[in-house]
Amino acid sequence: MIKVKRALISVSDKTGLVDLAKVLVKNTVEIISTGGTAKTLKEAGISVKEISQLTGFPEILDGRVKTLHPAIYGGILYKRDNPSHIEQVSKHNISQIDLVVVNLYPFEKIFFSENATDEQLIENIDIGGPSMIRASAKNWKFVCVVVNPAMYPVIIQEIESTGGISESTSEKCAAEVFHTTSYYDWLISRYFDRKSQVSFKDTIGFYYKKIDQLRYGENPHQKASWYRYADKQIQWKQLQGKQLSFNNILDMESAYRIVREFEEPSCCIIKHNNPCGAAKGKSIKEAFEKALKTDSLSAFGGIIGINKQLDVETADLIKDIFFEVIIAPSFAKEAIEILSQKENLRLIEMPQLPAGEFEIKNAPGGILLQTYDTANWQTLEVKTKRKPTDQELEALKFAMIICKYVRSNAIVLGTTNQIVGVGAGQMSRYDSTRVAVMKMQDNFKEKVSPLVMASDAFFPFPDSIEIAAKAGVSAIIQPGGSLKDKEVIQACDKLGISMVFSGIRHFRH
Repeated sequence: MIKVKRALISVSDKTGLVDLAKVLVKNTVEIISTGGTAKTLKEAGISVKEISQLTGFPEILDGRVKTLHPAIYGGILYKRDNPSHIEQVSKHNISQIDLVVVNLYPFEKIFFSENATDEQLIENIDIGGPSMIRASAKNWKFVCVVVNPAMYPVIIQEIESTGGISESTSEKCAAEVFHTTSYYDWLISRYFDRKSQVSFKDTIGFYYKKIDQLRYGENPHQKASWYRYADKQIQWKQLQGKQLSFNNILDMESAYRIVREFEEPSCCIIKHNNPCGAAKGKSIKEAFEKALKTDSLSAFGGIIGINKQLDVETADLIKDIFFEVIIAPSFAKEAIEILSQKENLRLIEMPQLPAGEFEIKNAPGGILLQTYDTANWQTLEVKTKRKPTDQELEALKFAMIICKYVRSNAIVLGTTNQIVGVGAGQMSRYDSTRVAVMKMQDNFKEKVSPLVMASDAFFPFPDSIEIAAKAGVSAIIQPGGSLKDKEVIQACDKLGISMVFSGIRHFRH
């Protein structure tokens, strides 16, 4: 047990400070303090010794230097069971410090302030605080260090009931110190790295803040939590509905990333992380109707993403169909009232989806990092004798953007501002083409014109072209790059199909 005779307290967060200090004084603990903390304690009628009285040296450089002194660190770091240490502190008249209560300058608060200046950020980089709590944590068997006001009740209870602090509590507090300082320093490093988007250094670290403890993961037997990047804020609100599930969140992000690709009113319906419907329109209502028509059967239980305010007309269409989530930048008040009848339907208001710096995937013994696939074509190269019409070209561009978000091998059939069939996640591109055609034929009894096709990667053989031609496809977009490109182009020429190369592959595993 650590018998507390002297405590050093220096905190920026004054929560619970006075209550803790009163218990210490009641138990004859001498309190040493600094600046604002000492002022707060004195105003509460608590006797405090200024740190300068212990060091014999005043605070200097606007408070940048106040605790960095052997009289402080000697009192913290000496081992109480080491005769040599005891002799040295006695020789230099250093008094022991048994309890250190310190929390750091509020760098995190300033970091997230909209108008924070570089000067404010720099001045909120704590120097003495991290050094002191690390020193105390290193000597945890003899010194208890508390960095979180949430631990004050535990410290109070132990001192009141036993007259000291247990080693197990001290060890737990020491562990929290190194978690605190590592996150603190990481956030400072993010401030200095702010001008570089992606940095693939030899060693990297990430911190995340917990948003929610989820009921379960992808399946009920899996545990899961939802975290955000600790250096980014997510401005979102859940307006109604059940708690979001693991799968909801994955699908929600995909839906919103797709619709954010477009300026025009757009809607996407996601099922199992694949778009089963997507469209642009003159209004959100029109975009939703077109997206739903792509595959109304698969849309059941899906996630809707839209890029404009959800209006009354669209809400009135949605209310009679089962969906899990609607994510939009905003919702009309009347639309919320209509959808409130579906109390389990989750309405997520997210004005802006923050750009992630990395995509992270698990790998044997570690992770894989990559930048997000935000690229679209720079130029399109027509490879066939027949050139696509302006209408076909616009349809090709839309289909290719949607194709970017479909699991590979990915084939998307589309028409003007709308997709009409999706072949996702098949092991061969030929099968993906057949699935896309089947989906289209199931949902569109009338002839689709123009009918175009997008492929996330090259065609290894002309067989997919032949399937597409039989379905009525008149134009195709693909990256190119196959050894069989010449044969594929010849097949298109023979069948009267125009083909353009984008030069950009969009695998999605």
